[in-house]
Amino acid sequence: MPDNPEKINEEELAFAAPQDVPIPYLARIRSYYQTLGYAKPYVWAHYNDVPFTPLAKSLSECRLTLVTTAAPYQSDKGDQGPGAPYNGAAKFHKVYSLPSNSSPDLRISHISYDRQHTTAEDMRSWCPLVQMQQFAARGEIGGLTKSLHGVPTNRSQKTTLTQDAPAILQRVRQEDADAVVLVPNCPVCHQTVSLTARHLEANGIPTVVMACAKDIVEYVGVPRLLFSDFPLGNAAGKPHDEASQAFTLRLALQSLAAAPGPRTTIQSPLRWSDDPDWKLDFYNVERLSDQKIKELRAEFDRQKDIAKRERDRSSE
Repeated sequence: MPDNPEKINEEELAFAAPQDVPIPYLARIRSYYQTLGYAKPYVWAHYNDVPFTPLAKSLSECRLTLVTTAAPYQSDKGDQGPGAPYNGAAKFHKVYSLPSNSSPDLRISHISYDRQHTTAEDMRSWCPLVQMQQFAARGEIGGLTKSLHGVPTNRSQKTTLTQDAPAILQRVRQEDADAVVLVPNCPVCHQTVSLTARHLEANGIPTVVMACAKDIVEYVGVPRLLFSDFPLGNAAGKPHDEASQAFTLRLALQSLAAAPGPRTTIQSPLRWSDDPDWKLDFYNVERLSDQKIKELRAEFDRQKDIAKRERDRSSE
């Protein structure tokens, strides 16, 4: 060690870049929408007390259920493919269920995932159904329940708490699930699955949330969180990287089994990139021109109107 610590340079300290921290989504989103001209900030769900149900069986004996915010592909609802722009018409507004032994086509074009740094080419990076099927076949888990379930991305916490979360609970109970894995994609998705996880835990069903927006999930307050410091839309692992996907699921399941109590957060050691500058882009108004802000406001209003029409139609 040098005699004079003051002479140590930055290379010797080997600190990480200051931006190489989890993205502060809550602050970014507030600033983003205020800049677009929406004066009233969104109020996110926030709790001090967090319910917690210990896992009663070993993982090899547990029947697991998957809950996702991804939407079934709808051929009549426009572009929903890799890299597609936000598509409000592709949203779904009611809980759905699909066979867990199938190969469903689930897309995320209806939500605000990180379109700049990922293209949504590999469903396994946002929906770990294939990985869970493989874990069940190898005996790492006891099996899957008959169905996986989709929970709508809903800005209304009241609707999530009184309609969608109870619907998920009912279906999970009907299939005798021992535990539930929940995987969100966009910022509001993270709130939705967090509220759903809380509801399940309060009713005796252990859960783990696999997520990329750490601050949102922890702000709501959940029993168990596996945080992957990846762009939104990759909570189940890196696209086209089976080793990353298997590692991510296995770490989530270890958290499910070993969490000592509520608010247990495990951070994956996997890195998206050696260059952390990607974290400076999502919803960062400092990187937007005045013209771009106007365009974003107009597009947001247009998609909001489309989503409203689809929601009204689905409730008829």
